[in-house]
Amino acid sequence: MTDTLEQGDVRVWHSFSVLGLCLGTLLFAASLTPTLLPRDFLLQGVLSGVSAAVGYGLGVFCVWLWRYLELPEPPRRPRIYGKFAMAALCVAVAIFFLWKAAEWQNSIRALMQLEPVDTAHPFKVGGIALVLFLLFVVMGRGIGRAFTFISGRLKPYVPRRVANVIGIVIVGLVLASLVDRVLLRYALRVADSAYAELDALFEDGIEQPESGLRTGGPGSLIPWDSLGRTGRQFVVGGDSREAIAAFTGREALEPMRVYVGLRSAETADERAELALEELKRIGAFERKVMAVVAPTGTGWIDPEASVTLEYLHGGDTVMVAQQYSYLTSWLSLLIEPSYGAEAAHALFRKVYGHWTTLPKDDRPELYLYGLSLGALSSEQSTEIYNILADPFQGALWAGPPFNSRLWSNFTRDRNPGTPAWLPRLGDGSVVRFTAQKNSLDIPGAKWGPLRIVYLQYASDPVVFFDPLAWYRRPAWLVGERGPDVSPDLRWYPIVTFLQLALDMAMATTAPIGYGHLYAPQHYIDAWVAVTQPEGWSPAEIERLKEKLKK
Repeated sequence: MTDTLEQGDVRVWHSFSVLGLCLGTLLFAASLTPTLLPRDFLLQGVLSGVSAAVGYGLGVFCVWLWRYLELPEPPRRPRIYGKFAMAALCVAVAIFFLWKAAEWQNSIRALMQLEPVDTAHPFKVGGIALVLFLLFVVMGRGIGRAFTFISGRLKPYVPRRVANVIGIVIVGLVLASLVDRVLLRYALRVADSAYAELDALFEDGIEQPESGLRTGGPGSLIPWDSLGRTGRQFVVGGDSREAIAAFTGREALEPMRVYVGLRSAETADERAELALEELKRIGAFERKVMAVVAPTGTGWIDPEASVTLEYLHGGDTVMVAQQYSYLTSWLSLLIEPSYGAEAAHALFRKVYGHWTTLPKDDRPELYLYGLSLGALSSEQSTEIYNILADPFQGALWAGPPFNSRLWSNFTRDRNPGTPAWLPRLGDGSVVRFTAQKNSLDIPGAKWGPLRIVYLQYASDPVVFFDPLAWYRRPAWLVGERGPDVSPDLRWYPIVTFLQLALDMAMATTAPIGYGHLYAPQHYIDAWVAVTQPEGWSPAEIERLKEKLKK
């Protein structure tokens, strides 16, 4: 019995691929290095386990391909000794990199003013990664046995290589069907249902507005219960006219906020028309500043962006938005990116169309705003040639996703010598970029009539995720790097892609002022550049930053 168990152990050990173990260890080690956001032990363990499994799978594939091409292999005995030697080396490498893991994580946490990880961090990461790696190996072997079974049944009837190809195709189709039709579709149905129920919830402390200047208040054309959770948060948020006046020492108006939820009308065009009628009802086109807002995927609008604009203009503002999804932004970005663009285009077309019919000296200054997926949607809400005859005044786009077309073009065409995370474009008269440190005052540059500002942090993975990072170094890692990016960050093939993908999914876990959470003091700098409010001294701007700073 003992001999049988020992023979089984030997068979299991020899079944492991030496090349797979080596590549798996290398990817595991590289995954412990820092990227844009700090990771706790659970996320790091999952990432490292997946990375090790990917590396192991790549090694197994290379060995299979070598044997499939019938290339010569080293003798059996040297292979056995080599396997033990490489296993010992892999263990040593894994231990060394685990020992460095806490230091690397703390290099990011120190930049973001977070507490360092505890001393048990490497042990927790290693344990989780090992369990996950073994789980993936078992799953991979199950898939391999399914392929062997199918191709083996076919070999008596078709040539060996044809049987192998058919086996691969059948197993691939079954796996794709399981992932797409079972896992993904079921998960998306559950997510959509969960987010829809969450959106319908009425939160404690959110009361229907008493002001007729806010959607859902007296006389509103849009029912209060149709706004959704994020819409209700938006319309009741911000500070009152009295609070704004008390801070500025000047007369102020009650800020106007208009929001149309997914349940308010059936289609994007109908919701946009409803928003326009609501704007007319409250006299919104008599205000000084009007901002057409594209929300994030869930319909959320960053309160920091709203309240800073309202303070800077003494409440003489109106913000209007319509919801297009229940899903969080990264899910909407992957599944339904066109919905946001469709909604933003419909709303802008309605508002802009009416705005252009008004006398130029007797209408609001018109601006666009969007955060995250909202920035992408807002970018797509109009084409520049459609507004050249009568342009709006400007746009503030914060945290634009990596696939934003205009942002990508501007970044690619940046002035030589400027970094990808903070580019300069041309003479700076139309488009400027800024981050934590205000970079909008460019010596010798003058704004034109249309002012566009991108607010982006170098540590924001939604902005700087690169789908080609699996084989090439991202542009933002070339030359000078952002102040909130770890000096220990390095690019590694495959691994950096996996790290950035995880960072993007967890982008809002960073402290405010880093990652994908934008701070009010940075919104203030951006809004000042875009909307050019009057009557504010530098000292007053700093005082406002201190009041709203988080």
